[in-house]
Amino acid sequence: MTFDRVRGSLVGGAIGDALGWPIEFLKLDQIRGRYGEEGVTGYLPQHNAGAPQEITDDTQMTLFTAEGLLRSAAADPVPALRRAYLRWLQTQQGGRPAAHSDGWLASLPFLYASRAPGNACMSGLSRQSRGYIAPEPLGENGPVNPHSKGCGTVMRSAPFGLAGMGPDQAFGTAARAAQLTHGHPTGYLAAGAFAAILDRVVSGLELPIAVQQTIAQLEGIPSTEETVAALNRAVTLAEEPPTADQVEHVGAGWIAEECLAIAVYCALQAAKTGDVRAALLLSVNHSGDSDSTGAVAGNLIGAVHGISALPMDWAATVEGRDVLVQVADDLVMNFGLGDRSGLDARYPLDAGL
Repeated sequence: MTFDRVRGSLVGGAIGDALGWPIEFLKLDQIRGRYGEEGVTGYLPQHNAGAPQEITDDTQMTLFTAEGLLRSAAADPVPALRRAYLRWLQTQQGGRPAAHSDGWLASLPFLYASRAPGNACMSGLSRQSRGYIAPEPLGENGPVNPHSKGCGTVMRSAPFGLAGMGPDQAFGTAARAAQLTHGHPTGYLAAGAFAAILDRVVSGLELPIAVQQTIAQLEGIPSTEETVAALNRAVTLAEEPPTADQVEHVGAGWIAEECLAIAVYCALQAAKTGDVRAALLLSVNHSGDSDSTGAVAGNLIGAVHGISALPMDWAATVEGRDVLVQVADDLVMNFGLGDRSGLDARYPLDAGL
């Protein structure tokens, strides 16, 4: 784990999220009709001049994933993650922080914005709010939204790959935590694959090797066929020159394995060309779930190249930048260096069920 890579992952994800959010529900021909043949080439103007570039539930939930990991004092962090996600759910319902917030993130007003949060995340957490529903063994349909494999699993799972668990534990923990809201095996196994790729990249492996090792890891696990096929498709198409139309051959990103595959495709292009800005734009200029694919691609591109390689004009103006950097540093201090000095006030430990 390095500060540069972990910061890069969280800030990169927010950049991709902010780039994609204004065009999330537009088709590619609509994007080109409004913004020219190249589509979006940077942040779109905000209603308020000088306002930070807005992030969505993708980055919000990623922050609460990190919080759940940092607050867990039990061998199994999934119950603590459930409570972290329930704190996020409250931000989508309450309008403003309570006078005495439970932890640091819940006290931050900017996280209370509601920007088209995913239906399965909302409905799944509504069920979880009535009592902990534990995950099933990997490969089986989970009990919450058992047929949902939306990308809400992948878009929040970067911190599992940033906490230095090793690829096996990162995979398993991310997949089990994804079952809190999404029970389809592909939905939660794609989240596990994303965490495993990130863990390998943060540990220093080159991205193509990290992807191939993760594909090999998946092939021994039940119900991973759709995720393996999507990753193989991304790797094959990344051998050709990158275009928006090629992204659409990878997928639309509304479902978990396609969101993962688009992120891998764009990150492979960045690794090949060194053009981080172009790869981030590639990840959002398509007819699918642009903010989620931008967020996941940004997580991965940022982890590969580090925060120092991200476009600084974008990093400087993205909403919540200082919070993202602080959470990244807290992950490294806690999990990389084993030092919780100063962390207990932000992340009171949670050992309950």
